Amino acid sequence: MTSHTRLLDLLAQRSAKRGSFTLASGRQSDLYIDARLTTMHPEGLTLIGPLGLATIRIRGWAADSVGGLTLGADPVSYAIAYASQVVGKPIRAFTVRKEAKTHGTGKLVEGAFLPTDRVVVIEDVITTGGSALKAVEALRAAGATVVGVLAVVDREEGGREAIEQAGLQVAALARASEIVARM
Repeated sequence: MTSHTRLLDLLAQRSAKRGSFTLASGRQSDLYIDARLTTMHPEGLTLIGPLGLATIRIRGWAADSVGGLTLGADPVSYAIAYASQVVGKPIRAFTVRKEAKTHGTGKLVEGAFLPTDRVVVIEDVITTGGSALKAVEALRAAGATVVGVLAVVDREEGGREAIEQAGLQVAALARASEIVARM
């Protein structure tokens, strides 16, 4: 079994649920994918790190760092950073707060981020693309060059297209249709 196939199985077993749900976007759906149930699991982390890193390399995204809006992007970013160190080509990780702190340095972007970085924005699940685009806006304001957006799951509901319309390339490790086929 390939790492990709195993990731799809984990997402289907751990993260996908049928029912009646209101998504973060406000949309109603009969499918809920809580990718954190996979991205925060030890096996999920060991799959996502190398798969995410490989996807970044295959896409030709020369990234200095990876990260996105907390909380969904955090474990994925850390897994990729860890995998990059293991292969000897480190990519740093950061997190983007939903709003700047009102104390300390008041930063919106935290972690091993430099304003001159070429970054890949990480997203756990893309539905409308709004969270990824919010992270892109914050990172650009901090001086970064965004080279692409990497999601664990593309719900295939227009989010990818919205991000692409903003001039960014998008890659996903899994599509909702692939996960549903394994439920």
